[in-house]
Amino acid sequence: MVKAVQAFIEFLRIERGGSPNTCKAYRRDLEGLIRFIGPERDPTSITAREIRAWLSSMQRQGANRNTVARGLASIRSFFRFLLRQGIIKKSPADGIRAPQKEKALPLCLSVDEAFSMLETGECRGFQQLRDRAILEMLYSTGIRVSELSGLDISSISLSPEMVQVKGKGNKERIVPFGMKAAEALKAYMPFRDALLERLHRREEKAAFINRMGTRLTPRSIERLVTKRRIETGMNSPVTPHTFRHSMATHLLESGADLRAIQEILGHASLATTQLYTHLDFDRLSKVYDTSHPRAHR
Repeated sequence: MVKAVQAFIEFLRIERGGSPNTCKAYRRDLEGLIRFIGPERDPTSITAREIRAWLSSMQRQGANRNTVARGLASIRSFFRFLLRQGIIKKSPADGIRAPQKEKALPLCLSVDEAFSMLETGECRGFQQLRDRAILEMLYSTGIRVSELSGLDISSISLSPEMVQVKGKGNKERIVPFGMKAAEALKAYMPFRDALLERLHRREEKAAFINRMGTRLTPRSIERLVTKRRIETGMNSPVTPHTFRHSMATHLLESGADLRAIQEILGHASLATTQLYTHLDFDRLSKVYDTSHPRAHR
């Protein structure tokens, strides 16, 4: 099992272009199954009953339905890989139904809260200008934190204002951004170039770098957002993904086409983007309930 899982993860990483986080999640799920059935087991001997027992054990240990469903999805992908490799003749995961996922609405900032996060005042120096450019790009484009971290300077165009993003599965898309983000980038780029010049790292491709001249990691960007949230005095948690949800919701509330939002976010399925229609209706319902004279009980 251990060797088979390693081969599957390599297939995900190289052939499918899976992100490090995706590969890590698949590995974590499969290692959970290995611990349950034993590392010496041959993949051909695993039964559907054992997989169901493992999923049940996850639920007993407190895993929610989404975690259990993701675990089953990982197992299905693993056995489909073994099937294509000719290692097994039939997948034991076929016919196992996943629990219905919990549809939790994503945390979303109001327009005023988003502007509060972005209005950093006068910025001077490399770090302040870089941080403002990052915040503006997160809200303006709605790209994922891993996509922002992976941006190369050559992927950004200031005329017209657009960025070439490499998303999940190495799929590329073009995303526009607004005037405020463009202004922040124009202010930041000379400081980036000057730092790289001093460090003799002119060949560095990363758009957003640290003081050592190397690419900023997703974790560093998350810390940056947390720091800014604390500075604004907001109590609710804010992550880079919050900007993504907020941008999509604000576009929808302003009349943007759902199909256009799907393209901007890089969703493979429109069903994923349709989550924002539920979020928008939830807000609409609250406004109605508090405003309509016949809505009060």
